[in-house]
Amino acid sequence: MSDALIRSVPTGLFIGGEWRDGSSGERFDVYDPATEQVIASIASATADDATAAVDAAFAAGEDWAARPPVERADILRKSYDLMIERREDYATIISREEGKTLAEGIGEVNYAAGFMRWFAEEAVRYSGRFGRAPAGNNNILVLNRPVGVSLLITPWNFPAAMATRKIAPALAAGCTTILKPASETPLTALMMMEHFKEAGVPDGVVNLLPSKRSSVISNTILEDDRTRKISFTGSTEVGRILLAKAAEKVVNCSMELGGNAPFIVLDDADLDVAADAALVAKIRNAGESCIGANRFYCHSSLIDEFANRLAQKMGKLKVGPGLDDGVDVGPLVNASTRDKVEQLVDEAVGMGADVLTGGKRPDRPGFFYEPTVIVNIPDEAEILHTEIFGPVATIVPFDTVDEVVEMANDTIFGLAAYVCGRDVGRALAVAERVEAGVMGINRGFISDPAAPFGGFKQSGIGREGSQEGLHEFLETKYIAVDW
Repeated sequence: MSDALIRSVPTGLFIGGEWRDGSSGERFDVYDPATEQVIASIASATADDATAAVDAAFAAGEDWAARPPVERADILRKSYDLMIERREDYATIISREEGKTLAEGIGEVNYAAGFMRWFAEEAVRYSGRFGRAPAGNNNILVLNRPVGVSLLITPWNFPAAMATRKIAPALAAGCTTILKPASETPLTALMMMEHFKEAGVPDGVVNLLPSKRSSVISNTILEDDRTRKISFTGSTEVGRILLAKAAEKVVNCSMELGGNAPFIVLDDADLDVAADAALVAKIRNAGESCIGANRFYCHSSLIDEFANRLAQKMGKLKVGPGLDDGVDVGPLVNASTRDKVEQLVDEAVGMGADVLTGGKRPDRPGFFYEPTVIVNIPDEAEILHTEIFGPVATIVPFDTVDEVVEMANDTIFGLAAYVCGRDVGRALAVAERVEAGVMGINRGFISDPAAPFGGFKQSGIGREGSQEGLHEFLETKYIAVDW
């Protein structure tokens, strides 16, 4: 059944409301990470295709920006309805190309669709302001206007949600868009284009460029004077490159970059609550999440009990293909991601760390790695200083709040963090001191379309979701006027 669904998904480029094969005729393969088998062949966009997409987006821009906000809102609401109506199809595609379990896929689709609904409502709410200048010599009129043609680059780990989190506010603001999805997971975005068209999105307002030539596509679009915005989600390393390129034309930038999230268990924590929250924060999408808990800091008085509880929970998780019944943890997205996780764990163990559960890849096809808990990790082990992006929990003891805050902040990243403690006021006081843009108190799931999402330090620039997400795609215009 899922094979037939995959065959129904278009495999070309979507430019100006039409499907195209691409100027070069080149294609690239998409793999099922649970089987390592090819499931689709997709057209690969070139520089000429990128220019064609800018042409289409620019041509559609004036009309789309002039549409009444309520028309844009109605189209976004229809897009939401279509995504919810077909969420099992979306979830199945996500599972086949990315590896999520079906339940996780459905959860992602609900989250992704939520951005359509949220920004359908926000589209009619943003407004300017008016007031008399303090000197009394004129009036101050402030308007919001769409930024313009926007390049949206999304990662492979949440192929639906990362697309709608950018497309929805861009459309609500009146911008036209060019989406470059990750080459590992283009099928979800390809399926989405048909639904945008069905919902009434005009030709050229949303364009899609799957490609294996990511830097060629981004460079071509950013070098075009008509491009006024880039919104990127991905690694900090790539973000730095894109920021440098955008600087050449002073292109407006939003960056959601890497993370290294600490999870702090205070000495008064309810260990049942802490272990449940830790499981969610770690195992969501097999640990392949930029806000996934990466470094677990537990008060030394509780560390043995907490580590054992988390190890018991993770040791019971069923690993397998995401569409199989009863599976809790699917495969990692590709061999290099799986191999990195394996190398980090093996190095830590070689330096003296202890494995409480897991610690190896299963002997089976697919890019699987066992849910793993390790303790007694040397400070110099790389696994404590890098984004793991896999189902591995590293647990480290601490004795004082000052000590754990210093450890939590000892990183170039500042995206997400978690704190567990019975005294919520005390937990909030710790949370205020941790340098992170999004935080959870006694919970492991923190994402919401109505909440601003983004990081401190080298974890990014700007915010997505909430009212802030809409303003990322708006310019502010001031007019001095007297009457």
